[in-house]
Amino acid sequence: MSALGNSELILNPDGSIYHLNLLPKDIAPTIITVGDPNRVAMVSKYFDSIDVEKGKREFLTHTGFLKGKKITVISTGIGTDNIDIVFNELDALVNIDFATRKEKNNKTRLDFIRIGTSGSIQAEIPVDSFLLSRKAIGFDGLMHFYKAGQARNKDLEQQINQFLGWKEHDIIAYAVDSDKDLSDIFNSNHIRFGITSTNSGFYGPQGRSLRLSPKITDFNTKLASFSYQDLNITNHEMETAGMYGLAKLHGHRAVSLNVILANRANGEFSNNGNKAVDDLIKYTLEKIVSR
Repeated sequence: MSALGNSELILNPDGSIYHLNLLPKDIAPTIITVGDPNRVAMVSKYFDSIDVEKGKREFLTHTGFLKGKKITVISTGIGTDNIDIVFNELDALVNIDFATRKEKNNKTRLDFIRIGTSGSIQAEIPVDSFLLSRKAIGFDGLMHFYKAGQARNKDLEQQINQFLGWKEHDIIAYAVDSDKDLSDIFNSNHIRFGITSTNSGFYGPQGRSLRLSPKITDFNTKLASFSYQDLNITNHEMETAGMYGLAKLHGHRAVSLNVILANRANGEFSNNGNKAVDDLIKYTLEKIVSR
């Protein structure tokens, strides 16, 4: 492999990766991702020590130790466009030699665990409950820009696209599975499982209407009626499918955990979302350090 050019692997004057402002030594093999930069401290406050605190733009990173395990928590901001930046740059930190600007022969595998918030489209999933995304369907288009065939669940893609019939709207979904071994760490009777819909926006792309009318009027009811291998499409958010796809392509593992803050089917929204998020943080950290 030839050396990567300055316009491809972009480094800051201090040698850190461009957007994240991080050096290879700044991250742990276990990485928790959150959307909101303010949520980083909600996670790291439970660490026994914090050794790295860096930030640039919406990307805030804390790395520290909890019960002897090194953990990084980083904010991604909202959307798979940001996931594309974060996951490519985190992989570069461990698998590209910044001195030679070449890919390393011996690769490092990272574990990505998302702690996010989401809205359910199934009436029976209550607000403040926890959900693990076994699979994700991407309506955002990110994976269409990569040679991603080996990472995608082609059977699920075929079935969901045939079921929806949205090609006339120029909407063609992709699908990716979570990493089973990493997901199994978080199994318990506190966790629900489902297929997550990853969308390119919060309003029209999730079937919401304020002053603008969505093109697809039965967006949520149509998705809610689909099932695959005894799993329903359970929730909307804006990162998971991109996470799963980029993690698999790079040889990493990823799982997405969500607090259900809204139930779209019932028109409900959590009255105590911060507590629910904090409960999921504590649950996630306990599972990470006990494995």
